[in-house]
Amino acid sequence: MLSSQGVKILLIGARGQLGQEILAVARDQGNDEIVPVTHEQLDIRDAARVRDLVQRERPQCIINTAAFHKVDLCEDEPETTFAVNEGGARNLAKAAEEIGALMLQLSTDYVFDGEKTSPYVESDEARPISVYGKSRLAGERAVAASCRRFLIIRTCGLYGLAGKVSKMGNFVETMLRLAEQGKSLRVVSDQVCTPTSARELARKMLPLIHSGAQGLFHMSNTGECSWFQFAQEIFRLARVPADVKPVTSEEYAAKARRPKYSVLDNRAFRHAGFADFSPWSQALSEYMESRGQPWRPLA
Repeated sequence: MLSSQGVKILLIGARGQLGQEILAVARDQGNDEIVPVTHEQLDIRDAARVRDLVQRERPQCIINTAAFHKVDLCEDEPETTFAVNEGGARNLAKAAEEIGALMLQLSTDYVFDGEKTSPYVESDEARPISVYGKSRLAGERAVAASCRRFLIIRTCGLYGLAGKVSKMGNFVETMLRLAEQGKSLRVVSDQVCTPTSARELARKMLPLIHSGAQGLFHMSNTGECSWFQFAQEIFRLARVPADVKPVTSEEYAAKARRPKYSVLDNRAFRHAGFADFSPWSQALSEYMESRGQPWRPLA
């Protein structure tokens, strides 16, 4: 078990939505020492630089939130996708193994094919149907093969306050921006998932690290909705009138295939003795309240 008095954590991808929330939660709790590392500071594809940084900092835990996650672009750039999502994860895991650190790798619901009609548990077979999903599963396996002490956390539909200012944004901010521009919106209604608050994930993740748990965990908000239902709830909470229409995946015609159903069951997390996540609609309501406050990057 890692010390409950605080640990040194090397945070890869510190400017991303989850990275920013981890920094905020760690700051509020005041126990852990977080060393934030941005993409500009480290390309995780460079094994030598990864090793040098880890050897210099010697953290007790490495959290990798970095990924190439533009799902449709991944179809056009599979080499880059796998170099980051598999190769980068392997480089970090090998460096963690050398110093005996815990390696925490983020992953995704897109490792599943979506053919199931009930929430996926950790023991369900992963059968990704996109380059992105395949690369993330490859990253999971690379970490498990390279490091004895690891946590792999799969989550779903992540959104955080950093999306307000980042180029990538997030689904919530994209919907609000397009609606405020008066644009007509088409949102898929036959893909079902569970949108997840990056803030709540960060709050749940740090205690899991301290518990000494290892292995594979699903960690997402609870309940389920289609992306169209998600958009409807965003506009209802924001009190923003929007011209939003449901469409099928076939009508939307995205380049990459998405799973039709990718709801995650946090079974292993509950069995480890932790309280489950809040319902997705409650987490979204809290996000909508907090996004009205002034926000600035923490790193």
